[in-house]
Amino acid sequence: MNKVLYKLVNSGLLVGTLIASAGWAADTIKIGEVNSYKAMSAFLGPYKKGWEMGLDEINSQGGVLGKNLEVIYRDDNANPGDAIRVAEELRTREKVSMIFGGFLSHTGLALTDYAKRRKMVYLAAEPLTDKIVWENGNDYTFRLRPSTYMQVAMLIPDAVKLNKKRWGLVYPNYEYGQSAVATFMELLSKAQPGVEFVVEQATPLGKIDAGSVVQALDDAKPDAIFNVLFGADLGKFVREGNTRGLFEGKEVFSLLTGEPEYLDPMGAEAPEGWYVTGYPWNKIDTPEHNAFKAAYEAKYGEYPRAGSVVGYTSIKTIAALIKKAGSTDTDDLIKAFSGLSHNTPFGPITYRSQDNQSTFGAFVGKTALVDGKGEMIDFHYIDGADVQPSDAEVAAMRPAN
Repeated sequence: MNKVLYKLVNSGLLVGTLIASAGWAADTIKIGEVNSYKAMSAFLGPYKKGWEMGLDEINSQGGVLGKNLEVIYRDDNANPGDAIRVAEELRTREKVSMIFGGFLSHTGLALTDYAKRRKMVYLAAEPLTDKIVWENGNDYTFRLRPSTYMQVAMLIPDAVKLNKKRWGLVYPNYEYGQSAVATFMELLSKAQPGVEFVVEQATPLGKIDAGSVVQALDDAKPDAIFNVLFGADLGKFVREGNTRGLFEGKEVFSLLTGEPEYLDPMGAEAPEGWYVTGYPWNKIDTPEHNAFKAAYEAKYGEYPRAGSVVGYTSIKTIAALIKKAGSTDTDDLIKAFSGLSHNTPFGPITYRSQDNQSTFGAFVGKTALVDGKGEMIDFHYIDGADVQPSDAEVAAMRPAN
């Protein structure tokens, strides 16, 4: 019956009648979820399957505080204005206790501001911009995934070892790409004085002119390239770069490219030898991940993606949070979030009291072609707690509430 309620609520059908006639509906805790499902389906399809699996596990084990969790989700059309509109609908019409989700950084920032204005707890599952927990941070907003700063910091040691002087930069021209490149330039310049950034290509999100971008990079003759493109833009860039020989003799460092959401669509065209952050789903051998992977494959008949882990961990965070708080009162949830710890498919994480950022980490390695498709090799896991700025630096960036 819980599955029936879940489907009807999200299709907009018979909600009032069903809730009014079903006595057990009053014994649910409503959680709102906002995301760009139609625009970013490659990541968010697996993400949704992840939180659905986690939700089923939580409710099959008795729920939280004696009640089932119920997720009511909405699509934000990858638009900050729509994200705020549907969040307000979830708050006023559906009476959700908190919200989670977000994919693009600019929609995540919109929800961050909304959470502050409406005094509603928001767990940013995927948006990576540092501003969510630093410059625009507030008491109501928390973040799961490692930020742009954290993921860039994971790549810096390998970049420094290579000691390349002339760098080219390519990124999507919106908050995520801008902040990632700014952080890369800052951290690499500190670690390797004298480094030069000789060309910068900022492309419209989802509308890359791959030919002109590759030509501009090639003309500048960089020794190495830092890439932040993802999705279809990444595939077009790699294809054009391979065709024109852009990557030959150059080292490439790339955020997120080791995630199967982005490697798999490229097939045999996937880049080789790039330094990346990502998710080597088929090679992680830990009890936590093995259990998650087996359950996911049994439920869906397919292997998990990075989004699957993020979705699953998001709803598990929420269950742990409400259990620790002992209620869904906003003030109680905020107090409980500080120092909240729980296990994940990547091991234990903690939400830092300094900035509401979790210590969820990422895998760093290199790309290779294995049996005609891209995979991560030579990888290792970096705990998010190990790639944070000092507490003093965080305090200086984070506004007083």
